[in-house]
Amino acid sequence: MKEITPALRTEGVKYAIRDIVLLAEELKREKVEVLHLNVGDPIKFDFETPPHIIDSVYAAMQKGFNGYGPSLGVEEAVDAIKSDAQGRGIKNICTVFICAGVSEGIELALAALLNRGENLLVPYPCYPLYPAVLAKLEAEPNPYYLDEDKGWEPDLNDIESKINNKTRAIVLVNPSNPTGAVYSQETLVNIIELARRYNLMVFSDEIYNDIVYDNKKSISTASLNPDLPVITFGGMSKVYLAPGWRLAWGILSGESETIKKYDQALQKLLRARICANHPEQFAIQPALQGDRSHLVSMMERLHRRRDITYRRLNSIKHISCVKPEGAFYAFPRLDIPISDEEFVKKLLYETKVLVVHGGGFGQHPGTKHFRVVFLPSEEILNKAFDLLEGFMEKHF
Repeated sequence: MKEITPALRTEGVKYAIRDIVLLAEELKREKVEVLHLNVGDPIKFDFETPPHIIDSVYAAMQKGFNGYGPSLGVEEAVDAIKSDAQGRGIKNICTVFICAGVSEGIELALAALLNRGENLLVPYPCYPLYPAVLAKLEAEPNPYYLDEDKGWEPDLNDIESKINNKTRAIVLVNPSNPTGAVYSQETLVNIIELARRYNLMVFSDEIYNDIVYDNKKSISTASLNPDLPVITFGGMSKVYLAPGWRLAWGILSGESETIKKYDQALQKLLRARICANHPEQFAIQPALQGDRSHLVSMMERLHRRRDITYRRLNSIKHISCVKPEGAFYAFPRLDIPISDEEFVKKLLYETKVLVVHGGGFGQHPGTKHFRVVFLPSEEILNKAFDLLEGFMEKHF
């Protein structure tokens, strides 16, 4: 047989967060300990899924909810999501759907909207799933830059300058992965005005909505204008510490006549993939409406780890870091003569500290960054930053 060639669209699919792990796997095979500051999975560290959430899934399995579920999601879970969204100020809710992680929700939402050659405004730096999905859809990422000098807030002038006749929507990740920024209400209102003016949908990724520091408040974009077509994404992976369950949701809101045809198309795709994980959906109501005391301990630990990360990074020569206000990431800037990708590889091989290069998220031309996850314990973080400091002193 002749060689089987892959589809051309796969050439544009990259995912820096996972791709860099391939290098670490080489070291693991040699029995070398790697300090992981690369993947935002709380369960790999000292965080645990709340027991009452786990118990709700066991109970659902024992009651026989092991077959296919409704395409949009089980009724009690959908109702709980809708109620929670309304409590966050979201009105004009048209459809709530449950999906296999925000990743699937994003892919379905984009597939229902974008034609080949159309483009989506995505923030740079950006969670790399968005460009990866766009490559599969043969649509285009249309990057707009976040302003590092203003706490990684979106650059509104840059957004407007990038809009063209092929632009269909704008993505917001708030709180931000990878920068840790939490956007101000003023910024969100201005983005909403741009979306209205240019007839754009908004995809508001709010998976980290309750992980914020220093008395900041994460505002749902859709709460600021009930008529604007918005899909708000949330899920169980971060706030509720269940990333492996791949359980998330999307909330489509806006003026009903404006989004009617889009909603119908989205629901076609939701039916075609059958349903999300069925028994796990029975954890959603207890998570959203039940005991949330795990957040107290979780946020105390994360707050200390955020402070250590911010302080230690800014004490190292040739590194500067904007203080993260939400999520559990920092995106420090490098002032070095080599690329950030080369920096990350050298750091891993010499110190066994694993971070992700900034180029994998997109960044302003001429700048160099890397992403740090501050989920590990204080001991591991300090050990990693000691090694990083020694590495920088040695080479730069």
